[in-house]
Amino acid sequence: RGGQPSFREGQPPRGGQPPFREGQPPRGGQPAAKAAAKGAVAGKAPGKNTRGDRRPHARLNELPERDIKRIDDEERRFPGGKHKRKDGQFSKEYAGRARRPHYKDLRPVDGPSIKKVTIGETVVVQELAKKMGKSAAELIKKLIGLGVMATVNHELDAETAGILAGEFGVEVEVKSERAMARVEDLADDPETLLERPPVVTVMGHVDHGKTSLLDAIRETNVTATEAGGITQHIGAYQVEVKGKSITFLDTPGHEAFTAMRARGAQATDIAILVVAADDGVMPQTIEAINHAKAAEVPIIVAVNKMDKPDANPDRVKQQLTEYGLVSEEWGGETIVVPVSALKKQGLEYLMEMILLVAEVQELKANPNRQARGIVVEAELDKGRGPVATVLVQKGTLRVGDGLVVGTTYGKVRAMMDYKGARIKEAGPSVPVEVLGLSEVPQAGDVFQVVTDEKQAREVAGHRQNIKREEDFQRAKPVNLDDLFKRMDAGEAKELNIVLKADVHGSVEAVRQSLERLSTDEVKVNIIHGGVGAITETDVMLAAASNAIIIGFNVRPDANTRKAAENEQVDIRLYRIIYEAIDDVRAAMSGLLEPEVREVIQGRAEVRQVFKVPKAGSVAGCYVSDGKITNKSQVRVIRDGVVIHEGSIASLRRFKDDVREVAQGYECGIGVERFNDIKEGDVIEAYTREEIKRQL
Repeated sequence: RGGQPSFREGQPPRGGQPPFREGQPPRGGQPAAKAAAKGAVAGKAPGKNTRGDRRPHARLNELPERDIKRIDDEERRFPGGKHKRKDGQFSKEYAGRARRPHYKDLRPVDGPSIKKVTIGETVVVQELAKKMGKSAAELIKKLIGLGVMATVNHELDAETAGILAGEFGVEVEVKSERAMARVEDLADDPETLLERPPVVTVMGHVDHGKTSLLDAIRETNVTATEAGGITQHIGAYQVEVKGKSITFLDTPGHEAFTAMRARGAQATDIAILVVAADDGVMPQTIEAINHAKAAEVPIIVAVNKMDKPDANPDRVKQQLTEYGLVSEEWGGETIVVPVSALKKQGLEYLMEMILLVAEVQELKANPNRQARGIVVEAELDKGRGPVATVLVQKGTLRVGDGLVVGTTYGKVRAMMDYKGARIKEAGPSVPVEVLGLSEVPQAGDVFQVVTDEKQAREVAGHRQNIKREEDFQRAKPVNLDDLFKRMDAGEAKELNIVLKADVHGSVEAVRQSLERLSTDEVKVNIIHGGVGAITETDVMLAAASNAIIIGFNVRPDANTRKAAENEQVDIRLYRIIYEAIDDVRAAMSGLLEPEVREVIQGRAEVRQVFKVPKAGSVAGCYVSDGKITNKSQVRVIRDGVVIHEGSIASLRRFKDDVREVAQGYECGIGVERFNDIKEGDVIEAYTREEIKRQL
């Protein structure tokens, strides 16, 4: 055979053994070179490996100590006779390690006795055996004795694992997945706290000069060495005022502000509310006020556009008093600063007021500890990978730190400040750009520096398991129906509500009626009340605050409904105040009646109105979504407000009565007992179905 040594006639070769002389018994696992040294076959050079370069067996002194112990065990068990251990048996076994694990391979390793182990809510047999310092075979044998048929990959619950470990005298400590995913944030000693810069968010109506004000503040505070302006690299920056720093978060309005709070983050110390002097308080201004109040953040009002001839700051102050913001001039506590971003007037005084409010708040942090903070924004850069803009809130973040950010983890490979310059460390209230994360985190995620990257990976893994479980269960956290369950579990003691109605009087009436339902166990909290249609901003606020949305004579549009489904926000629509009161009271007491749920069939846009003798007004419509049937109940919506509800009197196409009209077709619709229909109205068709509620 090619490459094989010859052997003497009548002497069969042993499989996998080196050549040997007659009368010279081979030794199991002996290398070919050693056999050749004792006496090589004629024609072969002594001292050569006659099998080529590969080594036929592993030397005993090169094997792990555990495997040598196994060889000794086998030799003791098979001392001789017909059960004698065959030469080379272990060597073959050692070379083929990819085989399926056998219980003999899982013998315990001698070591110190383990008295206590920590496990999660579930654990597999093999992992538990490893923690206890026992073999899986021993645990499986004990489980069979307890009446549980198991394998090494069998998953045990915490109770069974505790009983099993108790059989071996080992105590089990059970930590939930959430506990193992938590990183302890120790309280700081007051003596270690030092003053830190305030973090400011600018909010307000989209056309009131928020961006102009931010640009003016940046330009005003540019130093001589930065002529031409600061290049904005990240969504946060710092300015110097009288030797003190102020950190501004450049967020795209209160939606981002809300998204941060939705993840339990508190990033802002002060909110600047920008109101145009010529325009006054607008709907988005009211929403911004409610967002800031919900976050319990002090508000400084900047009355912008004072350079305009029709500017009226007194009217703005009067409007703000309706929402609980009374200026200091009128005996209140709200600081109101007139400014002009265009003329750069009043900015210095605004900065002084920010520092004054910060001084009153006594903003302090301990820089000499592991860093903790919040993600302002994040993106995937093609050249640099996941990049996160973070705001350090406690401690000092340094290059090389291992950190956990939400469900991801990483190690700080590099840091850049707001100018794009590389830095090695960042203290409290300093915004920086961080490279080195495994994935892109979400804005609003909290980051925490941990001991090393291994711990970061473990914590992130537990958080991913929790998120996977939550996604699987798809539980709605803001549903009236499960309020009683959450109360019973100690998870909810407050029912937050976003209230929208068609007129201001309805908002106040409903607010007072619902707040009177509050008890010692559950408090009804109206976090926002407004007039007009339900918007996507309302959905974001409800999602951030674990709230439900209650609407009176108003409807959400298609985009708002989609946002509510994505955010899993429960929207309840009513026309009678007592229905809402009874519904909330029933949810609080856990006695829910069968729910009458609406199923939207379709929507049609009114494009032309015809006057028909004896029939009244008929709407020429285009079905934009779903279908309209002649049995449908309908409501007429004008500018997001319901003006009529009823049934269809007639449904026609080309003078013919039809049963239904599908999406993309035109039709004529007559609404029963309603003639005040106009072009631009929307006719929404729906049916009602009863669904049994379960607590």
